[in-house]
Amino acid sequence: MSEGSPVVRRAQVLLAWLSGLPRTGVFLFALAVVLVGLFAPGLAGAIVLLVIAAGLVAVLRVTWPRLLAARRAMQLLLIAVLVVIAVVKLV
Repeated sequence: MSEGSPVVRRAQVLLAWLSGLPRTGVFLFALAVVLVGLFAPGLAGAIVLLVIAAGLVAVLRVTWPRLLAARRAMQLLLIAVLVVIAVVKLV
């Protein structure tokens, strides 16, 4: 996707909005959502984890050019782990 695509623009707006929020609150909210996804049974937990993974992919697409290779690899690994856990929850 190009820099001017609607998805990239929406992700940039979301990142700008998040940067204005208190970091502790954002962290605690994200932690709570991840814990809900991990501990919710079956389909509900899998859906929450897949939504989180999709959000991380959107953020990663925007920040990709600015990230070092090691950081890219760690984020890709995190997304892969979330997807694998979601698939295991469905089985």
